[in-house]
Amino acid sequence: MTDDVPGSCGALAELSADRVIAVIRAPEIPDAAALCDALVAGGIRWIEFTFTTPGLAAHLRRAAPGTGHRVGAGTVMTAAQAEEAIGAGAAFLVTPGCRPPVAEVARAAGIPVVMGALTPTEVAQAYDLGAVAVKIFPARTVGPRYFGDLAGPYPGIPLVASGGVDSGNAAAFLAAGARAVCAGSGVVPPDAVAAADWSGITDRAKAFVKALG
Repeated sequence: MTDDVPGSCGALAELSADRVIAVIRAPEIPDAAALCDALVAGGIRWIEFTFTTPGLAAHLRRAAPGTGHRVGAGTVMTAAQAEEAIGAGAAFLVTPGCRPPVAEVARAAGIPVVMGALTPTEVAQAYDLGAVAVKIFPARTVGPRYFGDLAGPYPGIPLVASGGVDSGNAAAFLAAGARAVCAGSGVVPPDAVAAADWSGITDRAKAFVKALG
């Protein structure tokens, strides 16, 4: 359970307060630290770089030492990837599904993990593996009502909405019971990242946060 992971309660409180994780899926990131600064300026402090981006470890090393944000690694599939990300400075891990080897590495390192799930069985499994929160993916497919349905049998499991969440529906997921939502290409479009359009990304982040109410 999450209480077994050092710092998990603090991480959950922080995530619940911030309500947004920015997910970076870009083939090219010219300056990961500047990208983080742009998101923080827009009010988003949880930032997930993913293993779908080449050279992830280098980006984490550049971004992690900054202040005012929590930088993590996503699309973590294996124990080796988890170890690489933590070694590069990741402060949290995110998986697309239930990945016991990743959970084991995170627990040993005292790093919170947000684990992906969809079905009620997977939600329980992810929480039993020690996830600080369970990411429901793809959230757009099941819709906000699904989060309310899950709250019936699982009132104590923190849920995060991911996949197809945008400024038009993010507030509905939060209202239905999600602790946080993931902001993807609507806030950090790959072309804007590649072009180092930091002011544009700040503006998109501000608009997304404002839409949460």
